[in-house]
Amino acid sequence: MTNRHPADGRRARGERSRTVVLDAVVSLASVEGLGGLSMGQVAAEAGVSKSGLFSLWRDKEELQLAAIERARLQWVEQVVTPALRAPAGIGQLWALHESRLAFYADLILPGGCFFVAIQHEFDDRPGPVRDRLVALAREWDAFVHSVIRSALDAGQLQPDTDPGVLAFELDALGYAAVTRARLLDRDAAFAQSRAAMLGRLRAYSTDPSLLPES
Repeated sequence: MTNRHPADGRRARGERSRTVVLDAVVSLASVEGLGGLSMGQVAAEAGVSKSGLFSLWRDKEELQLAAIERARLQWVEQVVTPALRAPAGIGQLWALHESRLAFYADLILPGGCFFVAIQHEFDDRPGPVRDRLVALAREWDAFVHSVIRSALDAGQLQPDTDPGVLAFELDALGYAAVTRARLLDRDAAFAQSRAAMLGRLRAYSTDPSLLPES
């Protein structure tokens, strides 16, 4: 006997369907962008009907926003959480870049990065999608700043280190790894991004022994 209500089963199936569709959208968008995806294309990729899609999301914009949230969760699980297992301070800062490169190099998404693929689509297109991307960009920047400040507070970075500049460098080197890996030598792009970030952190560090030598 079970007290589980039939509605619970329907809710669980609905959540599974949502996850399958959103994973398909995030994967497709990492290659083709988000704006140009049609509901028919998404339905075919996810193996559901178009009517099934509209039973889960009212329109394309609602689906786009849900896909952004799914990609954010994936980023937290695959990049942020592993990095936070490293020692606090400069160790987490380095681990953040390492886990980011691993996410790209392992081709978790066929296009490398959902956010790299779609940010340039919406940076000049006002609306709820752009607003959410701006909010997430600020959230990510604030998080990186907090890790840098922890390293500063621990005396692991030179006291004149500018958190804004270092956060910019980390983000730029991660972004460049994706684009260069798609256009130039893939292995070299990740190796160069890693070497460049390690060099910057060693230059900022008060104790380079906290970082790998190469």
